[in-house]
Amino acid sequence: MPRFRIGIIGCGSVSQIVHLPTLNQLNDLFEVTALCDVSHKVLAGVGDDWGIATRVADYEDLLALEMVDAVLIANPDVYHAEVTIAALRANKHVLVEKPMCLNLTENDAIIEAEKETGKIVQVGTMRRYAPAFIEACRIVQGLDEIRLARVHDLIGRNSLVIEPTSRVVPADDMPAALSGAMRQRSAEAIRGAIGAVPYALSTAYRMMLGLSTHDLSAMREMLGMPRRVLYASQHDGGRYQTAAFDYGDFICQFSTGVDNIPRFDTYLQVYGDNKVVRVDYDTPFVRNLPITLTVTETTDGANKQQTVTHPGWGDAFTEEWRAFHRSVATGEKPKSNPQDFRHDLVLFQDMIRLMSGAGG
Repeated sequence: MPRFRIGIIGCGSVSQIVHLPTLNQLNDLFEVTALCDVSHKVLAGVGDDWGIATRVADYEDLLALEMVDAVLIANPDVYHAEVTIAALRANKHVLVEKPMCLNLTENDAIIEAEKETGKIVQVGTMRRYAPAFIEACRIVQGLDEIRLARVHDLIGRNSLVIEPTSRVVPADDMPAALSGAMRQRSAEAIRGAIGAVPYALSTAYRMMLGLSTHDLSAMREMLGMPRRVLYASQHDGGRYQTAAFDYGDFICQFSTGVDNIPRFDTYLQVYGDNKVVRVDYDTPFVRNLPITLTVTETTDGANKQQTVTHPGWGDAFTEEWRAFHRSVATGEKPKSNPQDFRHDLVLFQDMIRLMSGAGG
């Protein structure tokens, strides 16, 4: 099998904790040949830790390297679209962390660049690659009926898990001016998506981009695209959200939020008359934690059977990278592609419109 050379653009916590160990585990499929980060401290620390000699501060310098076949884009999300398009035009395949971009204009520009270049773009919604989730989709799609579905994602702040379990080289050498410019650019991109809205709605949209894209893209793969968003509400300055999605014969209830409890309360659950299917996730910042599938059912209306399956040790990020390798090697489009991600942005916009009281 071909071994692809990977350049990493953005060497922050997710690259350090998850992607670099995963790529090292899959070193028969990948070799990390170059790093890029605007923080000189991060670039030096990560490069030394992993023995990667080629280090650049400008992503264009990395894209010019012949020693790079494909890139991981894991820098701040406001730059994802710009770097993805540049990578495609530099003849590189792309695995881009979620969110792929911040608005539909950026999304459509990526789709066009992907068509022009014929290169692969895979969006990093890794939960969809977990074996438990894939098996749950198979079971759900075989149900005679669905009566109700729930998508729930209540988590503690990432730092509550990261700080006691991982060593991360911090980017504490960043100039304040750069951080300010990034915030301004992000605000402009979000205005391009949802207009000039109150701060709480902007916060809600950012949460959708950063967290809910996992949940709703998985919901769409399992259940299909909903007919419409019936209801959406935000509270606590956008940090807590609820919604209801209309699937015709049933409703999917959605709830999400971030608090101060160090845990991961995240699941998808689908209810039929005789069978309930549930997938439970744990934090991605501790590698190889179980992602489980629970099926509760009756065959006679009197007795209940429940099976809890943990389909082998492994990590959803590992399966995501294996899928990326298959797509690059065969040219087959990944399921988490730019056209697929566009559906999330459409749902997010509909949710924000309802949260604003505009209806629809």
